[in-house]
Amino acid sequence: MYDEPQILLAGDKSLVIELGNEITPELNRLVHGIASAIENADIEGLIDLIPTYRSVLINYEPSRIPLSELQSRILDIYTNLDEIDTDKTTLVHLPVLYGGDYGPDLEFVSRHTGLSRSEVIDLHSCSVYLIYMMGFSPGFAYLGGLNELLKTPRLENPRLKIPVGSVGIADMQTGVYPMESPGGWQLIGRTPVKLFDPMRNTPILLNSGNYIKFEPIGSESEYKTIASSVAKSQYEPKSELVK
Repeated sequence: MYDEPQILLAGDKSLVIELGNEITPELNRLVHGIASAIENADIEGLIDLIPTYRSVLINYEPSRIPLSELQSRILDIYTNLDEIDTDKTTLVHLPVLYGGDYGPDLEFVSRHTGLSRSEVIDLHSCSVYLIYMMGFSPGFAYLGGLNELLKTPRLENPRLKIPVGSVGIADMQTGVYPMESPGGWQLIGRTPVKLFDPMRNTPILLNSGNYIKFEPIGSESEYKTIASSVAKSQYEPKSELVK
């Protein structure tokens, strides 16, 4: 973590606020703290904010705020950041049906790690995962917190089509495919919850800086019941405020 932020130019209408050169929950909390503070500062000419693992990308309109003024505002906000509450986050519980047709690579992960199928499921679902950033595709969350015992390499030959909601592992990462797409992660389960739904008031379910926890579904019939409720817009995953 740097003593003070490094403000880097990223084109004629963008800045990068770099806060450190490592990936840690503490640094990421600072990223989201300063992003939230800048957003709430009502800065003239600010177009968009994109928090990442260790930095924040700011898109702005130079005709409405000079570069020097924007830099000064950012440094002032950073200096007073300790006065802002950055600890309140949301934990979202995502139901997941592990194994079978819903998680065709669970057996491989079990063999590779030397763990039983139930141990893989237990380890994967007992962790709370920090959403470091969003990217790759709408609604895709980059998560931290995978147990090292579950480390498994990517597929040698990526699949051309991954079902929506598939939960996978790739090396020391785990994540959920929010839409049908190609992919090379080891699929261990699937959630019936839509992480991205353009017809929803809030299309993207998850937000960076928050947390998720995977909750095992007991049977395929339970999965289908939840999926049916999701399709009718009658299901909301459990969520709670955490410190």
